[in-house]
Amino acid sequence: MALTLEDRLAITELIALHGHLVDEGELDRLDAVFTEDVEYDLTDFGQGTVTGLAELVGASLALGAGNPVAHHVTNVVIEEATEERVQARSKGLGIRTDGSCGSVTYEDTVVRTGVGWRISHRKVSARRVPLNGTRSVPPGAPGTARPATTNPQTT
Repeated sequence: MALTLEDRLAITELIALHGHLVDEGELDRLDAVFTEDVEYDLTDFGQGTVTGLAELVGASLALGAGNPVAHHVTNVVIEEATEERVQARSKGLGIRTDGSCGSVTYEDTVVRTGVGWRISHRKVSARRVPLNGTRSVPPGAPGTARPATTNPQTT
Protein backbone atom coordinates (compact mmCIF):
# COMPACT_ATOMS: atom_id res chain seq x y z
CA MET A 1 0.00 0.00 0.00
CA ALA A 2 1.34 3.41 -0.90
CA LEU A 3 1.29 5.94 1.91
CA THR A 4 0.19 9.46 1.17
CA LEU A 5 2.82 12.19 1.24
CA GLU A 6 1.02 13.60 4.28
CA ASP A 7 1.42 10.27 6.11
CA ARG A 8 5.11 10.07 5.18
CA LEU A 9 5.70 13.60 6.44
CA ALA A 10 3.77 12.94 9.65
CA ILE A 11 5.79 9.76 10.34
CA THR A 12 9.11 11.48 9.61
CA GLU A 13 8.22 14.39 11.90
CA LEU A 14 7.07 11.94 14.59
CA ILE A 15 10.45 10.21 14.54
CA ALA A 16 12.23 13.59 14.72
CA LEU A 17 10.01 14.86 17.56
CA HIS A 18 11.45 12.28 19.97
CA GLY A 19 14.81 14.08 20.11
CA HIS A 20 13.27 17.49 20.64
CA LEU A 21 11.13 16.32 23.56
CA VAL A 22 13.86 14.30 25.27
CA ASP A 23 16.53 16.97 24.84
CA GLU A 24 14.20 19.60 26.32
CA GLY A 25 13.29 17.30 29.23
CA GLU A 26 9.63 17.25 28.16
CA LEU A 27 9.22 13.59 29.08
CA ASP A 28 5.59 14.22 30.03
CA ARG A 29 4.90 14.82 26.30
CA LEU A 30 6.30 11.51 25.04
CA ASP A 31 2.71 10.37 24.44
CA ALA A 32 2.93 12.56 21.33
CA VAL A 33 5.54 10.10 20.00
CA PHE A 34 4.84 6.69 21.56
CA THR A 35 1.82 4.53 22.29
CA GLU A 36 0.97 4.08 25.97
CA ASP A 37 2.17 0.45 25.81
CA VAL A 38 5.33 1.12 23.76
CA GLU A 39 8.06 -1.51 23.78
CA TYR A 40 11.47 0.21 23.74
CA ASP A 41 14.19 -2.36 23.11
CA LEU A 42 17.51 -1.35 24.65
CA THR A 43 18.95 -4.87 24.69
CA ASP A 44 22.00 -3.72 22.73
CA PHE A 45 22.82 -1.44 25.69
CA GLY A 46 22.33 -4.14 28.33
CA GLN A 47 19.00 -2.72 29.55
CA GLY A 48 16.53 -5.18 28.03
CA THR A 49 13.15 -3.96 26.82
CA VAL A 50 11.32 -1.16 28.59
CA THR A 51 7.53 -1.56 28.34
CA GLY A 52 5.10 1.33 28.63
CA LEU A 53 5.48 5.09 28.73
CA ALA A 54 5.78 5.27 32.52
CA GLU A 55 8.65 2.78 32.51
CA LEU A 56 10.34 4.59 29.61
CA VAL A 57 10.17 7.92 31.45
CA GLY A 58 11.44 6.25 34.63
CA ALA A 59 14.39 4.69 32.79
CA SER A 60 15.26 8.06 31.23
CA LEU A 61 15.15 9.78 34.60
CA ALA A 62 17.21 7.01 36.23
CA LEU A 63 19.93 7.42 33.58
CA GLY A 64 20.05 11.11 34.50
CA ALA A 65 23.30 12.76 33.39
CA GLY A 66 24.13 9.62 31.38
CA ASN A 67 21.58 10.69 28.78
CA PRO A 68 22.88 12.40 25.66
CA VAL A 69 22.44 16.17 25.67
CA ALA A 70 21.35 16.06 22.02
CA HIS A 71 19.55 13.47 19.90
CA HIS A 72 19.69 13.95 16.13
CA VAL A 73 17.81 11.72 13.71
CA THR A 74 18.52 11.33 10.02
CA ASN A 75 18.17 8.93 7.08
CA VAL A 76 14.51 8.07 7.76
CA VAL A 77 13.34 5.25 5.50
CA ILE A 78 9.78 3.93 5.56
CA GLU A 79 10.02 0.31 4.45
CA GLU A 80 6.78 -1.62 4.80
CA ALA A 81 3.38 -0.05 4.99
CA THR A 82 -0.28 -0.82 5.40
CA GLU A 83 -3.01 1.70 6.13
CA GLU A 84 -2.51 1.20 9.87
CA ARG A 85 1.15 0.19 10.37
CA VAL A 86 4.59 0.96 8.94
CA GLN A 87 8.13 -0.20 9.56
CA ALA A 88 10.66 2.63 9.57
CA ARG A 89 14.42 2.77 10.01
CA SER A 90 16.48 5.81 10.84
CA LYS A 91 19.92 6.76 12.07
CA GLY A 92 20.46 8.53 15.35
CA LEU A 93 23.38 10.55 16.62
CA GLY A 94 23.72 11.23 20.31
CA ILE A 95 25.98 13.97 21.62
CA ARG A 96 27.22 13.36 25.16
CA THR A 97 28.08 15.95 27.80
CA ASP A 98 31.81 15.55 27.07
CA GLY A 99 31.23 16.32 23.38
CA SER A 100 31.72 12.76 22.18
CA CYS A 101 29.23 11.26 19.79
CA GLY A 102 27.55 7.87 19.40
CA SER A 103 25.57 6.40 16.53
CA VAL A 104 22.52 4.15 16.59
CA THR A 105 19.98 2.68 14.23
CA TYR A 106 16.32 2.98 15.20
CA GLU A 107 13.95 0.29 13.93
CA ASP A 108 10.40 1.47 14.55
CA THR A 109 6.95 0.01 14.21
CA VAL A 110 4.65 2.98 13.74
CA VAL A 111 0.89 2.58 14.06
CA ARG A 112 -2.03 4.83 13.20
CA THR A 113 -4.03 5.73 16.31
CA GLY A 114 -7.05 7.91 16.95
CA VAL A 115 -4.68 10.83 17.60
CA GLY A 116 -2.29 10.20 14.69
CA TRP A 117 0.78 8.07 14.05
CA ARG A 118 2.65 6.77 17.12
CA ILE A 119 5.64 4.47 17.65
CA SER A 120 4.53 1.22 19.28
CA HIS A 121 7.90 -0.55 19.17
CA ARG A 122 11.43 0.79 18.89
CA LYS A 123 14.64 -1.21 18.77
CA VAL A 124 17.79 0.82 19.32
CA SER A 125 20.96 -0.78 17.94
CA ALA A 126 24.36 0.72 18.63
CA ARG A 127 26.75 1.25 15.76
CA ARG A 128 30.15 0.40 17.20
CA VAL A 129 32.16 -0.91 14.25
CA PRO A 130 32.40 0.17 10.60
CA LEU A 131 30.42 -1.77 8.00
CA ASN A 132 28.47 -3.45 10.82
CA GLY A 133 31.44 -5.72 11.50
CA THR A 134 32.18 -6.89 7.98
CA ARG A 135 35.84 -7.85 8.22
CA SER A 136 36.97 -8.87 4.79
CA VAL A 137 35.86 -8.92 1.21
CA PRO A 138 36.51 -11.98 -0.94
CA PRO A 139 39.08 -11.38 -3.70
CA GLY A 140 37.43 -10.35 -6.94
CA ALA A 141 34.24 -9.13 -5.21
CA PRO A 142 32.60 -6.13 -6.89
CA GLY A 143 34.30 -2.89 -5.95
CA THR A 144 37.56 -4.51 -4.86
CA ALA A 145 39.54 -4.19 -8.07
CA ARG A 146 42.02 -1.34 -8.02
CA PRO A 147 42.69 0.58 -11.20
CA ALA A 148 46.13 0.15 -12.67
CA THR A 149 48.38 3.13 -12.22
CA THR A 150 51.07 4.28 -14.53
CA ASN A 151 54.17 6.14 -13.69
CA PRO A 152 54.50 9.12 -16.03
CA GLN A 153 58.29 8.93 -15.58
CA THR A 154 58.44 5.55 -17.34
CA THR A 155 55.95 6.05 -20.14
